[in-house]
Amino acid sequence: IMDCLWEIIHCLVGLAVAALIVVLLVAHLTAGMVDLKRHEKETLFPTATGEKEPFPSLHDPSSLELSVIVPAYNEELRMPVMMEEAMGYLENRQKQQPLFTYEVIVVDDGSSDQTTEVALRYTRKYGADKVRVLTLVKNRGKGGAVRMGTLSSRGKLILMADADGATKFADVEKVEAGLHDVNIKPENMAISCGSRAHLEEEAVASRSMFRTFLMYGFHFLVWFFCVRGIKDTQCGFKLFTREAALKTFSSLHVERWAFDVELLYIAQCFKIPIAEVAVNWTEIEGSKLVPVWSWLQMGRDLVFIRLRYITGAWRLESPRKTD
Repeated sequence: IMDCLWEIIHCLVGLAVAALIVVLLVAHLTAGMVDLKRHEKETLFPTATGEKEPFPSLHDPSSLELSVIVPAYNEELRMPVMMEEAMGYLENRQKQQPLFTYEVIVVDDGSSDQTTEVALRYTRKYGADKVRVLTLVKNRGKGGAVRMGTLSSRGKLILMADADGATKFADVEKVEAGLHDVNIKPENMAISCGSRAHLEEEAVASRSMFRTFLMYGFHFLVWFFCVRGIKDTQCGFKLFTREAALKTFSSLHVERWAFDVELLYIAQCFKIPIAEVAVNWTEIEGSKLVPVWSWLQMGRDLVFIRLRYITGAWRLESPRKTD
């Protein structure tokens, strides 16, 4: 009997090793390289009068206090509420603090609706110095859209904010305070993440057991494979110093839902300080996440992120100029 047990154990260990090798090979061979190239049309933004001007580069020195990057895919219906709140806050802050300067960059991620036209209304209302629209020729994914907007920004600080307005925009002051609480010297690198972790108990109470299981499973994979010490990696409200944005986005590979996790993994590899700050958050109808399928895709991406860095398929890049 013992001999049979040992044989079974050896078989199981052999299968596990073979499976691990297969997963490593698949992760390595299917790894895409970071793509910082952009279509010629994506290098320009329309002014209030319809003329085209070139976007600046993240490699250039900052010329504004704050850049807000809004990734938007088929958001013609939800975006106006968010933009009204954001512009109201930013304009009021500028009146109170005349030295405060800002820009909002709406990145239309290859939408099939009127997202670009809706965003351009704000360019015409406030001017292209304050609101710029970057229309991607094809859909890249939320991570790709945020990266393209970030690489085109002018701010000393760079905030990514979701187009659905789920986070109260005035909470930017909370994430700014979090940024100043961490040690950003000597290289001026830091990230402050909005967090919904304080709302998790309430979320669990209103979710099905299956969705709760998926949520905790995702949290475990994030902790086990990629990021330690951050309770909520997925809140779409994150603030970067310009230097931290350049360092992290230059190495980003994942362009879909798990891009936040890779960004924070890169930041921790570079030992960039990260703050996590509780923010007000409300679930807005119309999410692009497909409950089960998107979670499975994110789970796969989390495993592959770590394995691709381990095998050398992906490497941490030094910031370089984009084409």
